Amino acid sequence: MSKNKTATVVKIENVLTIRKKNMKKLIECVPNFSEGNDEVIIKQITDQVETVKGVRLVDVDPGKATNRTVVTFVGTPDEVVEAAFRAIKKATELIDMSKHHGAHPRFGATDVCPFVPVSNITMEETVEYAHKLAERVGNELNIPVYCYEFAASTEERKSLAFCRSGEYEGLKDKLSKPEWKPDFGPAEFIPKTGAIAIGARNFLVAYNFNLNTTSTRRANAIAFDVREAGRLKKVNGKQVKDENGNPVRIPGTLKKTRAIGWYIKEYGIAQISMNLTDISVTPVHIAFDEVCEKARARGIRVTGSELVGVIPLKAMLDAGKYFLKKQQRSVGIPDREIIKIAVKSLGLDELYPFDPDKKIIEYILEDKTKENLVDMTLTDFADETASESPAPGGGSISAYMGALGAALGTMVANLSSHKRGWDDRWEEFSDWAEKGKSYQTELIKMVDEDTNAFNKIMDAFGLPKKTEQEKIERKAAIQQATKFAIEVPFKTMNLCFESMQVMKAMAEIGNPNSVSDAGVGALAARSGVIGAFLNVKINAAGLDDKEFVEDILNKSMKIVEKTKALENEILEIVNDKIN
Repeated sequence: MSKNKTATVVKIENVLTIRKKNMKKLIECVPNFSEGNDEVIIKQITDQVETVKGVRLVDVDPGKATNRTVVTFVGTPDEVVEAAFRAIKKATELIDMSKHHGAHPRFGATDVCPFVPVSNITMEETVEYAHKLAERVGNELNIPVYCYEFAASTEERKSLAFCRSGEYEGLKDKLSKPEWKPDFGPAEFIPKTGAIAIGARNFLVAYNFNLNTTSTRRANAIAFDVREAGRLKKVNGKQVKDENGNPVRIPGTLKKTRAIGWYIKEYGIAQISMNLTDISVTPVHIAFDEVCEKARARGIRVTGSELVGVIPLKAMLDAGKYFLKKQQRSVGIPDREIIKIAVKSLGLDELYPFDPDKKIIEYILEDKTKENLVDMTLTDFADETASESPAPGGGSISAYMGALGAALGTMVANLSSHKRGWDDRWEEFSDWAEKGKSYQTELIKMVDEDTNAFNKIMDAFGLPKKTEQEKIERKAAIQQATKFAIEVPFKTMNLCFESMQVMKAMAEIGNPNSVSDAGVGALAARSGVIGAFLNVKINAAGLDDKEFVEDILNKSMKIVEKTKALENEILEIVNDKIN
């Protein structure tokens, strides 16, 4: 960011607006509508979601056999409540439950509508918004509403299965009983609409396993083997009860899971449908392997799996790394390659293509309209740098040099993990490759972050300065942006320096045929440190906080000294091995 501050102002949102955006509360909403065949009806419902500004529709997943569509959208809380209400209202108009048939349990046109906290919001706050929606649906649409999970009014109603017991067919009788009075809305049976369950829950992954059988009974048997609730214990066909007369259950092997078996006519196979209610306890890859094992024991094979709705990026990366490690392969490879391994290992593309950009929530939420420097071709990036635009400048180039250095160190580690005769060292080199990849990823982010820092300063300089108050606010914004513009290259310095440990290790113990690559990586990282330091110094000259400036310059000079010493150490190792 070494170009002059008087250059043309790059128009972006001002510093205060950016700060507010970064603190935005986000909720995910995953309503399930009892229609999976009529695309026109589904489209009319999802169109309602897209009428609300501040909400993004991220996934629409219809199922013909289940006659059910799972819709996922994300947005700010009040806007999510509004979008959910409009969609539920439209479903009430278009879906007739008296004519509905499907493989999935259900009791309403909009069967369930859970809210899930995504960022900067607590579960307690999310519950408040769930209750807000439930009250509107009950009062304005006259639909019986049961609140479940964290939004439940009683311990029993925390269970969705309990709330939905008897399904649509048993709803009329249920609503006539005092103990089944809805949390909101009338306690009366509405044949066309049924009832709805509205709740707040943790992130849930809906995950189906494809089996090489058409038997629902056998699919259910495997589901009972693995689901947390397991199955009822029977002896000689009779149900076993404890001393209190309660049924005894044999627990399944997977915690935080619910599962049933069903037959999917459109695919001509039986499936196990599983809900993973806490993927930190039972991740998708562990569930997959366990279901495969239990199926094998019953003479059945899992041929693939199906993800309904969306999944966090970490879950897919964890799965890919799990299978790579089972193959004794390095996990220090690009995320997209890890995801490919996960998709193939889990068989997620058996029934239809798996598109990460439409299934992984972080990829869906990426701003595709934003033009990032790191998304340019090498030629375009060089041309943009050479142009008369004020950015990218030296800070971005320093970060990119550091990223390339870390990438070279990672490459040597990956080559070493595959070197013939070094099979027993794959994990050692995989760890180094993963470390190098983490530095590369962070430094790539700093390429655009440095330009963002420059833009913030330009934007602050562009603030009005007519009144005394405006002058005070403008000066404060400039100082705040300048401090940020110092911190960004300082972070780049640290990342570049720390990444050199990977290059040193690869020079010492890595594939000797690639030792020169480790040396070049060290040179690139060293240049990133020195280049970023120049940006720290030039931006520090414009900051009034001299105590901060003195401290960060002292720290920066120490990093430069250590970098130069480490560079000499690495090059000595490299040259000795080459000679």
